[in-house]
Order: sequence, then C-alpha cells, then structure tokens
Amino acid sequence: MPAPKDTTSRDRAGSRPSRPFTLWREVLTAYAAPALMAGTAGVVTGQRDLAVAACSSIAGTSAVVAFLVGTWLRHGGQPRRWTTTTPRVALTAALVITAAGVAALLGWFTAQWLPAHTPIPASPWLERLRIDLPVSTALATTIVTLRWRSTTTASPA
Repeated sequence: MPAPKDTTSRDRAGSRPSRPFTLWREVLTAYAAPALMAGTAGVVTGQRDLAVAACSSIAGTSAVVAFLVGTWLRHGGQPRRWTTTTPRVALTAALVITAAGVAALLGWFTAQWLPAHTPIPASPWLERLRIDLPVSTALATTIVTLRWRSTTTASPA
C-alpha cells in the first residue's frame, strides 16, 4: 500500500511545497514588481512622471510597507494569536484599511502641508503622493498579509 501524500505543505495548485515567509524576499518583490509594471506602463504610454514615480514613490512605498507589515506580522518569530486565528479575509481587510488609511493621510498631509509650511513648492509629484501612497500601501499590505498567512500553521480559510 503506497504511503499517503503529505498535502499540508503544498500550495493551492498542489505542485510544489510553499516557500517559507522570508522578509527580505518579500521586500525585494514588493519593490521590483510595481517598479517594473508601473515603469513599463510609464514608458509605453509616454508618461515620464509615471516612469519616475514607479521607481520612487510607488515601489519605495511598497517596499517600506512590505517590510513594516511583514515585521509586524512575524512579531519576532512568534506571531500574535489573533493574527493566526482571525479569518484570512478579515485580517487582510483590517490591515489594508488601516495601512491605506494611514498612507492616505500621509499623502494628503505631504501634498498640503509641505508647500504651505516649507520652501518646497507645490508640484505634480507631491500631488501624486495622494494616490501613489495609499494604492501602493493597499497592494503591498494585501500581498504580504496573504503570503504570510499562507505560511502559518493555524490558518483558517
């Protein structure tokens, strides 16, 4: 009689074991993916500001958020109990709403406050932050949270 297959460490496709959550790899991916996608879109459509923002505010925000969220979720190697027992969708939604809300406030504050209170003039790149920060934050938080949850042992659907 053949031994039963161990499917606990397989991904959804069942073709290979899932990789462990490695923070530096998640941060690198969080930078590279939006930089390549938004940068390509900026070059193809002739939007120079998008191509520049792809490697700065968009990818930079994604990398920083991936680092912060990943570090918070790992919690020194001992994840908080509620982050492993809360349903995946609820945990992801809560973190995305919180992180994107903070990023939207930061983008608004930067675009409004800096030109009004510093010698930095109002410019289109400051206005981009109102969109770039929350969108990048939402995407990075979603991907890192779902990726992290897929590697935890107590992960209810």
